[in-house]
Amino acid sequence: MASTKVSCVWKSTNCVRGYRTGISLHSHTRHSKEKLQFIPAFTEKWPIIQRVLDRQYRKSVVPVDFSRAYWTSPLTPKLAFDVEKNQIERGLDLAGLVSLTDHDSIQAPSLLRLATETAEIPLSLEWSVPYCGSMFHLGIHNLPVAHAQDLAAALDEYTQNPSIPRATELLAALHAFPDVLIVFNHPLWDLCGLGPLQHALCLEQFLERNSAFMHAFEINGMRKWQENKRVIPLAERWERPIVSGGDRHTCEPSAAVNLSNAQSFAEFVHEIRKEQRSHLLLMQQYSDPMCVRVAHAVLDVIRYYPEYPEGSRRWDDRVFHPDKTGTGFLPISAFWKAPPAFVERIFSVFRLAENATVQWAAKRVYADEVDLHLLSDSPSEAIS
Repeated sequence: MASTKVSCVWKSTNCVRGYRTGISLHSHTRHSKEKLQFIPAFTEKWPIIQRVLDRQYRKSVVPVDFSRAYWTSPLTPKLAFDVEKNQIERGLDLAGLVSLTDHDSIQAPSLLRLATETAEIPLSLEWSVPYCGSMFHLGIHNLPVAHAQDLAAALDEYTQNPSIPRATELLAALHAFPDVLIVFNHPLWDLCGLGPLQHALCLEQFLERNSAFMHAFEINGMRKWQENKRVIPLAERWERPIVSGGDRHTCEPSAAVNLSNAQSFAEFVHEIRKEQRSHLLLMQQYSDPMCVRVAHAVLDVIRYYPEYPEGSRRWDDRVFHPDKTGTGFLPISAFWKAPPAFVERIFSVFRLAENATVQWAAKRVYADEVDLHLLSDSPSEAIS
């Protein structure tokens, strides 16, 4: 029977007692391509911004294509690794294990494995799974080194050319490796905007065919508790434990980690797959309203980092758009000498979120958004 415990670090300072390791699952580096399709949807709600952008679009020599443009994290693989490991080792005084999961790419952990200090990082990715009109994200952790490139290529081929039987074949093949961990990331997030009913139907169909290959469901550090708590009965129904997933894309460390006594990632996989037990720790940042945390993430995206490597310093070096031919991509810094003034004016509004008084007010106004009433004041509570 699956057993999951959830603790809140702000409710008990003793919740890590008895553990030797913290595990960071599901976080991203500059090798994740994050789509910009949200911009048109956002500007539809702000007619003034929409008119300004339309005027700029008409001046552009390259047609603006938000459906293909994307942004990347300011963090290189090593910086992302350090952000996660430092939170665990310095903040929790535990040994840290980190699994980086870029979208459909194992490039970040592959690069890190070339250095001695990060040679043991697992080869992991977040697999995008189109399915019955919906889209699911699965954390595929600890691919076997000898087969990792071929497996990653096969998963990407499915993403480009989805097939229901092929999804089951691939999951069965991954499941056959005993040290691979398959996590259903944020399962209730309707990524395609189908609506709650249609998404639930797609999710049901997917799990009916593939639940045998799901090793755990995720409570996600960047999703509201109102959604996360509904993962609990889902995991209970399918008799699986729940694990953490930070889903960090910018500079804030993961808001959820796992506690363990495992000394290697393979040992942690054994805890989840075979023993079906998990202890999940929500970090202090999860107690802040999501709107405040999203504002901080936006600030991380637009901030200038003079100490970072070339290509990661300026925001317009980290945003990419199709070139004039439409076949390649260029950083948008290649399209101008300096960012347009109107963009900087928009950014100045977001930078208000750095003001301590604004942050205090936002946390007061949106305090009810953080509703963790399910959890008791005890260090942990079994939930499945």
